[in-house]
Amino acid sequence: MTEVLRVEAGELSPDEIIDALNDGRRILVDVEVAGGRHEVVLRYDGETYHCDTPTNLHRHADETEMRGCIDRMGYADPDR
Repeated sequence: MTEVLRVEAGELSPDEIIDALNDGRRILVDVEVAGGRHEVVLRYDGETYHCDTPTNLHRHADETEMRGCIDRMGYADPDR
């Protein structure tokens, strides 16, 4: 089993997140929402990208959709 990567939101670039997911790693992203800290799980099963938030599971059919989610949700640093 591949090691889980734990990061703070904005710690990695979008490319670093996608590369880690494509390598089979799960990424646990600490995010702040509504004044509280939450953990989001990002993963790729070889066909579908998943963003598992405390309230919802988002599925993305391809890398472009996943990059859009990463950008919208602020999981990565867009300037890296």
